[in-house]
Amino acid sequence: MRAIKDNKIHILGVGGTFMSGIALLAQEKGYAIKGSDLNLYPPMSTQLAQKKITLCEGYRAEDLDTDTQQIVVGNVIKRGNPAMEQVLADHRPYISGPQWLAEHILRDRWVIAIAGTHGKTTTSSLVAWILEHAGLNPGFLIGGIPENFGVSARLGSSPFFVIEADEYDTAFFDKRAKFVHYHPRTLILNNLEFDHADIYPNLEAIQLQFHYLVRTLPNNGLIIRNEADANLAQVLEKGCWTPCTTFGSATSAWQARLLRPDGSSFEVLHQGKSVGQVNWSLLGKHNVDNALAALSAAAHVGVSSEIAIAALASFKNVKRRLEIKGELKGITLYDDFAHHPTAIKTTLSGLRAKIGTAARLITILEFGSYTMRSGVHKNQIQQALVDADWILCKQPPSEDWGLAEVLKQCPQPNKLYNDVDTLIQELTPQLRSGDHVVMMSNSGFDGIHGKLLKALEAVH
Repeated sequence: MRAIKDNKIHILGVGGTFMSGIALLAQEKGYAIKGSDLNLYPPMSTQLAQKKITLCEGYRAEDLDTDTQQIVVGNVIKRGNPAMEQVLADHRPYISGPQWLAEHILRDRWVIAIAGTHGKTTTSSLVAWILEHAGLNPGFLIGGIPENFGVSARLGSSPFFVIEADEYDTAFFDKRAKFVHYHPRTLILNNLEFDHADIYPNLEAIQLQFHYLVRTLPNNGLIIRNEADANLAQVLEKGCWTPCTTFGSATSAWQARLLRPDGSSFEVLHQGKSVGQVNWSLLGKHNVDNALAALSAAAHVGVSSEIAIAALASFKNVKRRLEIKGELKGITLYDDFAHHPTAIKTTLSGLRAKIGTAARLITILEFGSYTMRSGVHKNQIQQALVDADWILCKQPPSEDWGLAEVLKQCPQPNKLYNDVDTLIQELTPQLRSGDHVVMMSNSGFDGIHGKLLKALEAVH
């Protein structure tokens, strides 16, 4: 598509999972795109490069072309950022990513939003794939790259647009949660826990943002909620004007009967009646719940349960969601985005159920998010790692809440490292056939995945 005349967009913070998707959508609409960021790493950096989007390392004011009509600002940008300060000084037009999305993409679409502390990316990908399998060609913006699509965002040609609805704040000049901009008609509420300690003081503050989201839904929409989550129930008690359906408990409208303990096979029940059987590659009770939510959303837009369940068999998950990065001499290496105790626990539990108790499950952690680095969830770390046989952690920068002491309470062998290279050097010769090594981080983790694979190739 030829660039829209006289419409050049510069995206500040283009390397983030959300803003990278904004870049793809804007480019597909015909805008000429240029972007700046400090930390560009796969898979988003790879995606942007493949789309031939011009990338600037850092935030230099001189990278802002004089003929750029609009600056789209990611929430990573703060006052004092050189490029942003120049934008303000020059009185140039700027807009947040979520507002740009609302005004240019979502306004005339049937928006299917997936919100919650955990499972947003996987559930969004599931919904998008079910609609694709049904021939509906949905648009989507997802905070990861679904393997079935190979990109994190596209416009699509149908009325339906699937979006991962994040509760993080919009921008330095708009402190509302991103998701209040989206105005969904179908809303999945997966779960709700305290997170994002850098912007929210407590759980109640996050619940208030979810209440604001609920206020944006029409009375002819649908809320699909996890019935087992008490924190979500409290949100809806504040007011709800939209019909609801449920999953996640023994009394829910949508239920699953596990046929295998690892969650790779289960029967789906709707209103107590069996509607089909899922056999797929994903693991864990949490992913079974994600599937039920996705099936409910698909039903709301008119996709039959038969077609939706058939789609799950060919679902390939999302990059960095227990993604196998390599297998060598019987040793399997995984990359996983989990960075909250609940996500860590559910991921390891699902893998343990699959590999059994004889295989060693080795977990390597980097506490990349502000919430984990702050120690807010330190009392949950030991229980989150209960399924690991061996725990290795990278020391977070400026950590002073006692991670070393927390690890001492873990019964498994464990060690804290200051750098990735030393960790790999000590770990590699101790690995043996049958081991499963899960590397967990929400950042690039100093390229540990490639480094460990290369070290294994040299030793084995």
